[in-house]
Amino acid sequence: MKGKCYIQGMAAISPQSTFEGDIFSAPMVHTDSNLLSCIEPDYKPFIPGNSLRRMTRVLKIGLTTALKCIQDSGITTPGPIVTGTGKGSLQDTEKFIKEIAEYKETALNPTPFIQSTYNSVNGLIALQQKCTAYNNTFVHRGFSFENALLDSMMLLQEGASHTLTGAFEEITKEHFYIKSRIGFWKEQPTDSRALYTHFSPGTIAGEGATFFTLTGTPSSDSYAAITGFKMLYKPTAEKLSVALKDFTTAPDLIISGRNGDSTYEHYYETLDQCFQGIPQLPFKHLCGEYDTAGAFGLWLAGQMLKAQQIPQQWFPFSTEHLPANFNSILFYNHFYGEQHVMLKLERV
Repeated sequence: MKGKCYIQGMAAISPQSTFEGDIFSAPMVHTDSNLLSCIEPDYKPFIPGNSLRRMTRVLKIGLTTALKCIQDSGITTPGPIVTGTGKGSLQDTEKFIKEIAEYKETALNPTPFIQSTYNSVNGLIALQQKCTAYNNTFVHRGFSFENALLDSMMLLQEGASHTLTGAFEEITKEHFYIKSRIGFWKEQPTDSRALYTHFSPGTIAGEGATFFTLTGTPSSDSYAAITGFKMLYKPTAEKLSVALKDFTTAPDLIISGRNGDSTYEHYYETLDQCFQGIPQLPFKHLCGEYDTAGAFGLWLAGQMLKAQQIPQQWFPFSTEHLPANFNSILFYNHFYGEQHVMLKLERV
């Protein structure tokens, strides 16, 4: 897509200490259970206690991240709210399905059904912020967040002053088990710190919520500019190679969605061949794999561009010479070989 937008505010709840504090000094959280769960903050400063008791986990994570993002951007009221999610509220969905069987389709509590709808987080943000502007949720598997980003960029080109754009995903024990049966996760317990040296089918599971305030004009507080954006569906290695070379000239740094899954490693080998000698940092050992993990990768790239710093403690395995200063980052990710995304970020 042509055109550009600017990241004015960001927030993330993830398996790392990303919600509060300095990520450049925060230690890396790791796991050997093949599952990275979110570190949940204190919700009380953001959500009233009486509302908090009635909300499920994904609603609390999504709403709190959105409110923190709005606070970080300095904008009082969000305009259009656009999000992406691959699975929505799994906890509420599972609860409703279990109650159907338990109560034999009688005397069902409607609350889990209402809160399990994909747009429940968007609706809650709009109600909390008294926002009556455009409100949309995309549910397109590995393109969920990217379609939300595309929609937001088009809204900015059409005259919107800013958008609240984000993604949210949760993992449950049941969902983790189901996905493990079809080979999504590694069979053997894998230390997330050694994820990229354990090349075997499958990866580790993750979850998280990430929000951005996007604007059409830069400011002194902008994190980064998104100057390039491309999506590909099920490309061959040859088509991917052509697309990568056409997409950008040599960036200063590459952030990739490598996840230790040997089944799809050939796509990242294509990336290596296209940009030989350019340092790469994978990010899936920090957040795990999920439909909208790309939002976390974008958040990480924005943090590094603005600070002109790399959280070295989060990449202990990196032996490459990392640049002291970098003005452009190429972000590349794919979701199980189907949905491929390229983003170019530049320093403001």
